[in-house]
Amino acid sequence: MATLKYEQIAETLRARIAEGEFAPGCLMPSGRDLAEQWNVSRATAIKAMDVLRTDGLVVARAGAGFAVTETPVARPAGNRRSGARIDGGAPFRRLGRPDWRVPPARITNALGLAEGEVALRRMRLLLLPDGSPLTLVTAWFSSDVAEGAPRLTDEGPIAEGTTHYVTRQTGRGPKRGRDITTVRLLSPEEAELLNVNPPAGAAVVLHTAYDAEGRTLVAEEGVTPGRLWETEEDYPMGSEF
Repeated sequence: MATLKYEQIAETLRARIAEGEFAPGCLMPSGRDLAEQWNVSRATAIKAMDVLRTDGLVVARAGAGFAVTETPVARPAGNRRSGARIDGGAPFRRLGRPDWRVPPARITNALGLAEGEVALRRMRLLLLPDGSPLTLVTAWFSSDVAEGAPRLTDEGPIAEGTTHYVTRQTGRGPKRGRDITTVRLLSPEEAELLNVNPPAGAAVVLHTAYDAEGRTLVAEEGVTPGRLWETEEDYPMGSEF
């Protein structure tokens, strides 16, 4: 499938942000400038900026256009359906430095690792508007993915987003996802990071992304305290119930 023009513009701007050409707080090119540079309509240029805005890379500034966000945002684990974007995401704080360790059995199985094999672990804490913890997200990468995308071992966030970075570096992008939601008690470490007094229950979403050949790209687990977990769906019904 051919890449649409606004997607090409968005990807180019994403790469320029990742390379540090546009620093946090820096104003992005105006819609008029982008339209002239790319020989497109202003509406197409603005649509490209909207892609970056919904990905949390830029924010709108009244009367000034768009600026690179100074507060990183991230998605919760799961719900990465094709074509679906989650407006804004949530502010987050990166926890520690990525490290190599043997993952839990459920992650080992999701990644297709041998028993005792290590994987790269990256942790972040999604935050509520008041700065309190919302969800603990732990992403695990097998060695073949991590070695092909070396910035995964960096301590700070990846400006262009992990998915885009891994795809750009390895040529392997997500084509299929699987989400499994379960309920369990928080571990002592999880309870401490989420500022919850144990014992306490949590909803756990295990998101696994696969490339076009069915190889696992990432296994990501999001843990949310039960008191903060809620899902809602509206759907049509027939005449019987």
